[in-house]
Amino acid sequence: MSMFSPGTIVKVLIANIPNAGYDYRLVAGADIGTFVSVRVMNRPCVGVVWGIGDSNLPENKIRDVVAVHDARLNITDLQWIKRMSEWTLMAPGTVLRLIVNIPDAFSPPRMDTLYSFNFDTDARMTQNRMAVMDAFSSNDNDPMTVSDIQNIAHVSGAVVRTMIKNGTLVPAGEQARSRPFTEYKYCDSGNVILNSEQQSAADAIGKKISNGGFSVHLLDGITGSGKTQVYFDSAWRAYKNGKSVLLMMPEIALTAQFMSRFESRFGAPPVVWHSNLTAARRREIWHGVLSGKIKMVVGTRSALFLPWQDLGLIVIDEEHDTSYKQEDMGNYHARDMAILRAKIAGFPVVLASATPAAETLENVNVGKYSRLKLTSRVGGAQMPEVTTIDLRENRPESYTVNDTEQTGFLSKPLCDAMSETFDAGHQVMLFINRRGFAPIVQCKKCGWTATCPDCSVGMTYHKRIGKLLCHMCGRTTPLDKACPDCGTDVSMRGVGLEKIQEEVNARFPNARTALVSSDIITSRQALERLVSKMENGEIDVVIGTQILAKGHHFPNLTLVGVVDADMGLFGTDFRAGEHTFQQLFQVAGRAGRGTNPGRVMMQTYQPEHPVLTAICSGARDEFMAGDMAGRRAAQMPPYGQLIAIIVEGEKESVLQKYCADLAAAAPAISGAKIMGPIAAQIYQIRNWYRMRFLVAGGATAALQPAVAHWLNKVKQPANIRVKIDVNPVNFM
Repeated sequence: MSMFSPGTIVKVLIANIPNAGYDYRLVAGADIGTFVSVRVMNRPCVGVVWGIGDSNLPENKIRDVVAVHDARLNITDLQWIKRMSEWTLMAPGTVLRLIVNIPDAFSPPRMDTLYSFNFDTDARMTQNRMAVMDAFSSNDNDPMTVSDIQNIAHVSGAVVRTMIKNGTLVPAGEQARSRPFTEYKYCDSGNVILNSEQQSAADAIGKKISNGGFSVHLLDGITGSGKTQVYFDSAWRAYKNGKSVLLMMPEIALTAQFMSRFESRFGAPPVVWHSNLTAARRREIWHGVLSGKIKMVVGTRSALFLPWQDLGLIVIDEEHDTSYKQEDMGNYHARDMAILRAKIAGFPVVLASATPAAETLENVNVGKYSRLKLTSRVGGAQMPEVTTIDLRENRPESYTVNDTEQTGFLSKPLCDAMSETFDAGHQVMLFINRRGFAPIVQCKKCGWTATCPDCSVGMTYHKRIGKLLCHMCGRTTPLDKACPDCGTDVSMRGVGLEKIQEEVNARFPNARTALVSSDIITSRQALERLVSKMENGEIDVVIGTQILAKGHHFPNLTLVGVVDADMGLFGTDFRAGEHTFQQLFQVAGRAGRGTNPGRVMMQTYQPEHPVLTAICSGARDEFMAGDMAGRRAAQMPPYGQLIAIIVEGEKESVLQKYCADLAAAAPAISGAKIMGPIAAQIYQIRNWYRMRFLVAGGATAALQPAVAHWLNKVKQPANIRVKIDVNPVNFM
C-alpha cells in the first residue's frame, strides 16, 4: 500500500531546475522517492516525491501531478541527494538532475530516422568522416540519429548531410535495436592466478563484502602490480551475492585492453556508461539499472548517478585522477560523493591507485580507510630505472629544418638513449604536457602577442591544422606571419608536442613517430588505433600529453623521456607538487612493463627538486609526508577546508558592483576567513568576466551553512552566474 493516497498534496523535487521542491496533488498513490511527471511553467518535467507538501498555498493554486510512474528511488538515495546538496551547496533539484540525466526519461522513445555507417563506401575519409566512423564504432555500430552523430562525433550538420548524400551514411529505419543484458559468470579463460599480495588484498575486501556494512579500502599498488585483477575479484564476490557493482574510472582508461580483460574474467563485455553513447543506448542502460536488470556497469564519473538498485560495491580506479572532479554541471568530486553514498547505504568502496591523493592518504593515516599494498609487478617485470638530466650541464643542441637552424629541446643524453633503444628494436615515449607547436606567438619588435579575443589567454599555434587555437574556448584563427601592429615577422616561442615531433624527425629521420593529445585523439577508437600500432611495432616514438600517463600497457616500450619535468612544479596551486609527482610517476610507469627492463629520463633545470628526487628514488611516501606536513602547517586540505566562490558576468560594471555588495555583506565565520574579491587568474572566458572569493577554515569549521546564508542575503542580478566549489582542484 502506498504511503500517500490519491489527492494528497506532496512536495515534488524537480530534476531539471535548481529547486528544493514544489507542491503538487497526486493523481494516484505514491511513496517517498516515486518518480512522477509534472509541469513547471507549462514545461514537462520529471521529479520524485520528496515528502508531504508544506507550501500552505490554497488548494486551487496547486497543480495535479501529470503521471505517477512505477519506479522509485530508495530512501538512502534521497538521503544521499540531501547530504550531497548540503555539502556541495548545489540545490537538491540540481543533484537530482544528475540522476535523471537522460532526456524524456519516462516518455515514449522518439521515432527519428536512424542511419548506419557504410563501411564499404568509396568516399574519401576526411578527419570529420573518420570521427563519424569512430562514433559508430564506439557504439557497437548501432544505427544513430543525426543528433547522435553530431553530438558524439563533434561534427556539423553539413558534414552529416554530405555523408548521407554520398552514401557514407544510409537510412536504417526508426527503431533502435535493443540489446539483451548478459548475466556474468566468473571465468578462468584469462588464466589469472593472483599472487600472494593480490590474494591477501582480495580476501580482505571480500570479507567486508560478505559481512556487509560501510568500509573504504585503498588498493595501493605500484604501476603494473595487478590492481585491476584484485578489484575484478571483489566485483565478482559482490555480484555473486546479488548486489549491484559500479567500476568507475577516468574516461581515457576505458581502453580495449581493459574491456578485453573484463570479458575474459566475466565471460561477456561490460555494460559501459560514458559520454559518447547514443541517446537510445543511454536510455536503455538507465532503465536497465533502474529496473535492476543491469547489476554491473563500467563507467565514468556520471555512472555514479545512475538509479542504482541494491548497490553493493563501488570501485574507483585511479582514484587520485582530477577528472573525477566535475566543474561544469555543478561542482562535486565523484570519489567523495561515492564514499558518501556508500556510507549512507552501508557497503564497501575500493580506491585503487599507484599515487593516492593526499586526502586518501590522510584518511588511511587516521584509520578511516584500510590500506592494501601491492609492491611488485605482475610477471616479474621490474620497475624502471629513473634518472634526471641536468639541462644546465646538458643544453640541447640546435637542429636544422629546411636549411634553417632551430632551437633544440632534446638533450644529448636523451638522444643517445633513444638511439640505443632504436638499435635494440624497442620503443620510446616522449612526454610533454603541452599541446600544439608553439604556446607563444609574439612580435619581438613591438611585443604584440597573439591572444584570444574572447578569453584572457594567449593562443597556441598548431602546425598540424595551420592555425592559432585558444585552449579555453576552442576558437581558431589563421596565423598571420606579420605582426598586425608593426608588420614585423612574428616568432614562435616555447615548445609543444608538435615541435618535439619536428625535432625527432630531424634528428632521427628513419624513426616512425605518432602524436597523442586531446585535440588529435578525439575518440577511444582513434586511441585504440594508436595502441594497436604500438603493439604491432609500427611506431618507434610516441610523443604525447597526459593521455599517455595511465592505463596503457606497451610491452616493448623501454624508454620514457620527459621533455620538461619542471612544467607544473612551480604553480600557484598548493597541490602543484602532488599533481606533478602523480603525473610523472604515472608516466614513468609506462616503461619496462614487459620482459625487457625500462628506464626513465627526466630533463630538468631543477634536478634537486623534492618531486624529482622522490621519483628517482621511489620515495613516494616520504615525499607525500613532507608535502602534507606543509599543508598541515598552512591548514590546507586535507587539514583545512576551502570553498571557492566564482562570480561571472557579461558586464564588468555589474560584476564589480555585485562582488562589492557580497564583500560588504561578508559575515564573520568562526574559525574561518573570507578572502577577495579578486580577479580570477583567467579573468575572461568566452566573453564572461570572472571574480573569485575564497573561504578558508579549519577542518571542523561549519563553512557550508555560513556561505549559503551569506549568498542568500545579497540579491543576484539576472546576468550574473555564481559557482560554488567546495575544496577546489582548479584555481584558475
